[in-house]
Formats: sequence, structure tokens, C-alpha cells
Amino acid sequence: MIWKPEFECADPADIRTLAGKRLRSLVEYVCANNPIYRKKLADAGVTPEKINSIADIVRLPVTVKDDLRDTYPFGLFCVPQKDVAEIHVSSGTTGNYTVVGYTKADLALWSDAVARSLAASGANPGDRLQVAYGYGLFTGGLGLHYGGLEMGLSVLPMSSGQTQRQLKLMQDFNCRVLACTPSYALHMAEEAKELGFDFSQTKWKIGVFGAEPWSNAMRQEIQDKWGLKAYDIYGLSEISGPGVANECEYQDGLHIWWDVFYPEVLNPDTFEPVPEGEPGVLAITTLTKQAIPLIRYVTRDVVTLNYAKCRCGRTCPRIGRVTGRTDDMIIVRGINVFPSQIEHALLKIEGTQPYYQLIVDRKAGGMDELEVLVEVEQSFFSDKISKLEALAATIRQKLHEALLVHVKVTLVEPKTIERSTGKSKRVIDRRKM
Repeated sequence: MIWKPEFECADPADIRTLAGKRLRSLVEYVCANNPIYRKKLADAGVTPEKINSIADIVRLPVTVKDDLRDTYPFGLFCVPQKDVAEIHVSSGTTGNYTVVGYTKADLALWSDAVARSLAASGANPGDRLQVAYGYGLFTGGLGLHYGGLEMGLSVLPMSSGQTQRQLKLMQDFNCRVLACTPSYALHMAEEAKELGFDFSQTKWKIGVFGAEPWSNAMRQEIQDKWGLKAYDIYGLSEISGPGVANECEYQDGLHIWWDVFYPEVLNPDTFEPVPEGEPGVLAITTLTKQAIPLIRYVTRDVVTLNYAKCRCGRTCPRIGRVTGRTDDMIIVRGINVFPSQIEHALLKIEGTQPYYQLIVDRKAGGMDELEVLVEVEQSFFSDKISKLEALAATIRQKLHEALLVHVKVTLVEPKTIERSTGKSKRVIDRRKM
């Protein structure tokens, strides 16, 4: 179903006209309510009167994560604390956390965006939604919860973990929709198999997976194991949380709800727009948020944008699958490496499990070394050592072809790599930079 056809199926020219008006209002709003943004815009020589259409968005300065960290905790807020209904904090690894807040109107906006995403995934009012994202300061659990309520779903707020209980209640409650990280969906499948779970009795038919990068190969793995259709949902806490964009039934890019989250794709070094269809970093402007609106927020997610009308009838642009993040990217001997590239290569090799970890270290002499730990089927450890060596050689070759850098491959037994009910820790960087 299409949740809001008046926006999702509108003539793109009409949406751009609407976005232009909302952008002008947004600039007026932040200038009136936030001294930090007022100074940023003044330094860029921008006044609200200079914003006459959405094309003028390029006049505005970008916002980056350090802008939130440097003004921690509430420096970019545009409303008094009495009007902030909810606060979330990111799980940042360095420096200050990033803090985001919501007015009641912002929560309604977020709920509606997630409802649109659930509808795009094929959910229907009355379905039961099992939310296995974590609840709390992380936006995943509450975001899907709010969207499910808005859409008229019966929400089962499981949070992450308690896998055996998740499986039992999925069967007993006839839950049709599952929402969690893709790695946790695979973890549940692994545990279900060990428990002798009858996969023919599974009730989940729709999976809404996000919060971490995943490949089409991993999607197929999840779909084959669970017999559901796996949809990619996109969001980030700085913008609102999950629900910024979502795949439709054709799984051909994520529709971004551009009447409220206006997208651009920029060169990661210059922040200039790239030609349509070319990859770059996604920047998003929150056209209607109140508590902490963001102008041209650079997400660091590497994507492309497709503006062609989708077969589903939606005209909103589609984000290509996120191929990595420029700030999560690791550089090994001058080569940019994304974990998703390694995952994509591994899942094509028979005998490997969908669990891996990257360890980067700097050896004597200053040479970086990338080691990839890969779980493989138990049978390889009970067979001839030559079989194990041959598999390691195959993996090394495939990874070299994918990455253009030599890697050390270590094959480990099943369940060696730590499991996670939330975001998987894919990279351990031991280099002293």
C-alpha cells in the first residue's frame, strides 16, 4: 500500500516547489531561533531572502557530526527545553555524544515516516509487528514502535535479545512483520536451527532490517532461511531515526520521503553536488523538524540517487543501497575498504558462514595488515587439512579481487566470532594513528 500518495506519487516538480517553500521557512526558522545556525548562515552570506527555490539549497553551508558534538548537548536545539518531548543520544565512539530531541510534532512526523516505510514493505493495518531492535537511547526500537502504532499495527515490543522467547512468541502470536538488524535475523536463524525449529511453521512474512550495512547476498541468505521478504529501512538518529527511506515491493532502491527529508549527493571532499546517478555522500535537510532541524547534514553514507519513477508508482527518488560510510571506511595501504565489500565476496563462497570480523594492525616497518576472520562450516575442521587450506586460498583470492589489497585470512569454527543482538562490531583497528 502507499501511505501518502499525495506526496509519494506526486509530480516531482510539485514536490520541489513545496520543498523550496519549506526550505525558505526553515532558514527563517533557524535564523530566528538558533544563534549558532544564524552565525553559520551569516558567514556563508545567506539570508532567508536569498532562498527562492530548492535549487538555492547549494548556497547553504553543510552541517557535519562535529557540529553536534562541538555544541553538546543542546547547542543546535531551536526550541526551549519545555517543548522537548523526547531526547535520544547516539552511541558515538569518540568525543561527545550526539544528542537529538523531538517536540510532539517531531514525534508525529517520525511516526508518520516510519508508517510510510512499513507500508512500503507490505505491512497492513492489523498485522502484528515484532520489534527486535533495541529500545532506549538508540532510536531503532522506539522508531518502529511509533510507526507501527501510527499505521494501526499490533506492536510486540520485544527489544533485542531473548532469542528463544522471540521465536516462541513469533509462532504463538502469529507475528507477520519482524523488525531488527539483519545480523540479528541471521543469529536467530542459527539458534532456531540448533533448537530444531520447524522453519515451515514460521510466521514472519516481512522483515524490516536496518541500522547496519548489509548486502544483497546477505538479504538472500535471510530470505532463504526465514521464507520472508527482506526490506531495507534507512535512517539515522541525527535526522529522526529509522524511516527516512525504505524499499518497496520491488526492492530496487530505498524511497526517501523527500517532502520532509530533502536529499542531495555530494562529493565527500568538496561537498559540491555530484552529477545525477553518480556515487557520493548523502546529505539530508530536515524541512519540517522543530526541535533540532538540520541543514544539509552530511551523513557520510556513500550512495547514489535514482529519480526515475518506480514500478510501484512512487515518484520520490530512490537511494541506492549504502555501500559504506566514509567515516567507517578503513584505509589499508592506501586502499579504501568497506566491510560490505568483504561481506558481499564471502557470501558467494560455498562453505562460509555469514559471520566475519576485520582486524587491522600496523606491523614493524609501518606496513598495515588486514586480517579477515571468517567462520566456516564445521565439516571443514573434521576433514583433511588440505581442504581447509584450499578454502582459505579461495577466500584470499576473492577478497583480493574485490578489494585490490592482499589480506590475511583466518578460518575459524562456527560461533567463534562474538554474536550481537544489536549492531555487529565488524572492524577492530589496532593501529596507533
